[in-house]
Amino acid sequence: MPLLARTISSPVTIEISAGAVAGLAPLLAEGRISTRGDVAIAVGPGQGESLAETIREALPKAEVFPVEGGSMDTAQTLISGLRSTFFDAVVGIGGGKTLDVAKYAASMVGLPFVAVATNLSNDGLASPVASLESHGRKGSFGVHIPIAVFVDLNLVRQSPVRHTRSGTGDVISNLNAIADWELARRERGESVDGLAVTFARTAAQALIDRQDSPDSDGYLTALAEALFLSGMAMTVAGSSRPCSGGCHEIGHAIDALYPEAGLHGEVVAVGAMFASYLRDDPLLPAVDRCLRRYGVPRLPGDLGLTPEEFKDAVVEAPSTRPDRYTILEHLDMDDDEVRKRVDAFIEAFSD
Repeated sequence: MPLLARTISSPVTIEISAGAVAGLAPLLAEGRISTRGDVAIAVGPGQGESLAETIREALPKAEVFPVEGGSMDTAQTLISGLRSTFFDAVVGIGGGKTLDVAKYAASMVGLPFVAVATNLSNDGLASPVASLESHGRKGSFGVHIPIAVFVDLNLVRQSPVRHTRSGTGDVISNLNAIADWELARRERGESVDGLAVTFARTAAQALIDRQDSPDSDGYLTALAEALFLSGMAMTVAGSSRPCSGGCHEIGHAIDALYPEAGLHGEVVAVGAMFASYLRDDPLLPAVDRCLRRYGVPRLPGDLGLTPEEFKDAVVEAPSTRPDRYTILEHLDMDDDEVRKRVDAFIEAFSD
């Protein structure tokens, strides 16, 4: 009798601990990723720069490439640098934007990628997707997943607390993304990958009822693992679908219209609250409690947006993912109806 199975790509190494980055140089050598340390180190501003100098002591042959921002232009500049000489691998050190740029560049030149996260702001840690700004809008680009992921809790704890809040919001929004995917199955016959849903739902459920401090080892480890599971959900699905629904459409529209409103996980958390409200989702009270507990934005005002500005983002949202069917496409609301729903949502969840 034949055994049916599928092979799932995953990183060779996942290290989540205080002081995890100390294991980077041994991994490169012992794992035969780079026996002599001929690697390119892409670093973002802040912690990444100082950390790169520490790593260079253990990897004297490494070449450092500063990365500023998360645009396609930045990625193309890094690609040119990677093609200037021979490297065994690319090591990205920094937050979500830096890792996305480095991950995309490594994929374009065919090099293994090692992610060293200095914060936990979004689910791009081990995902097959890089979110880059191009022509004023953020787009999602398919990439190879990292061969190794390091999350040093000491570094994460030094990052601004809003990064942890953002990561929490990104993970919790999985519940809305799953509901939108299931809606697409009911309404349009879209295929839903049960394994991808399992990963994405498990990630959100790992956080939603936690009570510990957001800077504790326990919470930060759970968040890092949840972000990793979200990345695996996207790997299994072959797209961002299990972690990106109407919540992310709204988030991308806010990014385009009001780029200073908030971090990725902050804007998609507000998007998830509103989209879940539109469908009268029974999980919405639990989502609201979790976001409140960890200080994650829940309402447009938490992002500095007026009801009218948020309405404009909701109206714009479907155009950010024309091929995606969510509660927004399902309801197909005009401007007046969106504004009525926005006002009612704010009234229902304001303190």
